[in-house]
Amino acid sequence: MIRVVIVDDHALVRSGLRLLLEAEEDITVEDEGGNAEEAIRLARLHKPDVMLLDVVMPGRSGLEAVRDILEAAPKTAVLVLSMQDDPSYVREAFSVGSTGYLLKEAADSELVAAVREVAAGGRYVHPTLGAKLAAAESEADARAAADPLSDREREVLRLLALGHTNQEIAKMLFISVRTAETHRAHIMQKLRLTTRAELVRYALGQGLLEQSEDPA
Repeated sequence: MIRVVIVDDHALVRSGLRLLLEAEEDITVEDEGGNAEEAIRLARLHKPDVMLLDVVMPGRSGLEAVRDILEAAPKTAVLVLSMQDDPSYVREAFSVGSTGYLLKEAADSELVAAVREVAAGGRYVHPTLGAKLAAAESEADARAAADPLSDREREVLRLLALGHTNQEIAKMLFISVRTAETHRAHIMQKLRLTTRAELVRYALGQGLLEQSEDPA
């Protein structure tokens, strides 16, 4: 039997979810809550197999409470319920420890499938969101391949190409000389450059020397 706790600030939503889940022979709803603090308390009390957790609630958001929920009940799978179909929300949900992300508009059968999937130790993402997430990650990978440098590394590169020493760069960017040297080494390695002349040519090609020399 899959034991579930439902946390949503709307009583009508909770009732609907309970009816759907308890219609299944292998699922039982242990309890309900309406905010993040109740989610943590109910996790500690019941240690359910699955917690259905709304994102937007009074006080703390559901995502802000996930780590505390998992601390109270480490074996509980947190299935996030959200109206947000932005891939960034999905990434955030998984980064804090959730194991599933389901849109509230999902069909009844999808909710049940998601609960069973995360209860069995799997991960679940709404199919439409999964496609969006894959597309967003591919775009991010393409951007990283086209320009492998971080914003700070690009700034160090610009200053190096302008002729500044590591000591001067450290002072201008309020970092240590060792950090400036590390940035330079990483830049040369990522871009596979060996000389300052190559570095200057790359900076020119990227239009970095057209910016103001003031790093602020």
